[in-house]
Amino acid sequence: MTAPATGARYDGHADWYDAWAHSDGATAMAAARATLEELIPPGSGLAVDLGCGTGLHADVVRRRGYTVVGLDVSADQLRLARPRLSVVRADGCALPLPDGVTRLVVSVLTHTDAEDYRAVVAEAVRVLAPGGCFVHVGVHPCFVSPAAERLADGVRLHPGYRAAGWQERTPFTGNAVRSRVGVHHLPLQDLLTAALHPEAPLDAVVERGGGAAPELLAFRLRRRPD
Repeated sequence: MTAPATGARYDGHADWYDAWAHSDGATAMAAARATLEELIPPGSGLAVDLGCGTGLHADVVRRRGYTVVGLDVSADQLRLARPRLSVVRADGCALPLPDGVTRLVVSVLTHTDAEDYRAVVAEAVRVLAPGGCFVHVGVHPCFVSPAAERLADGVRLHPGYRAAGWQERTPFTGNAVRSRVGVHHLPLQDLLTAALHPEAPLDAVVERGGGAAPELLAFRLRRRPD
C-alpha cells in the first residue's frame, strides 16, 4: 500500500476491478468475505478497513456491529468506495490515526500490494485498543503465486516461490488483478514473520477456498490487554 512516486498501482484500474469482483472474481471474493466474517469478533465502535479498495467488504464489517472507515492509497479506488463507507486516502505504513483508537482493523487481499507488510501490521497493531483485533485475509502464498500452477487436483510449484519481492509476470500469474498491478510475493515464512508482533499474539489461523488446495490464508492477531 505504499504508493509509487507517480501514484498508486490501482489508479486507473478501479472500474475494472470493481466489475471483476462482481463477475469473474465473484467466487474468490465470496470466499474472502466469508473468511473475514468468520474471524471478526462481534463488537461495536470504530473499525478500520486497511487497503479498502472500492469498499467491497464494508458491509461484512458492519454486520459484526462496527462503524467502518476505509483507508487506501489509491484515490481511484476510493472514488468508488466513497458511496459504500467513509474513506481516507492514506499509506498503510503511516496511518493518520492516534494510538489505540479502534477495536478492529481488517486487511483483505492486500499483502501482495505492500512493499513492507511488516510495517503495515505494526501500524494496524498501533491503532488497536487493548483487546482489539487485526484480521488478515490474503491469498495463500504457498498455492497462489507467480510460481504456483493450479491444477484440478492440486498445485504444481515452479521455481520462484522462495524469492520475496515484486515478481515478473509468469504463465501462472493469471489474467486478473495481479497481471494488471503486479504482485509482491512473500513466501509463507516471510508472511508469518511479518505478522509476528510482541503486543498482539496470533489468535487464529484458517485456510479457506480453492478446492483441493486452499486459495486463502487468514489469521487474527489480538492486542494484549493492559
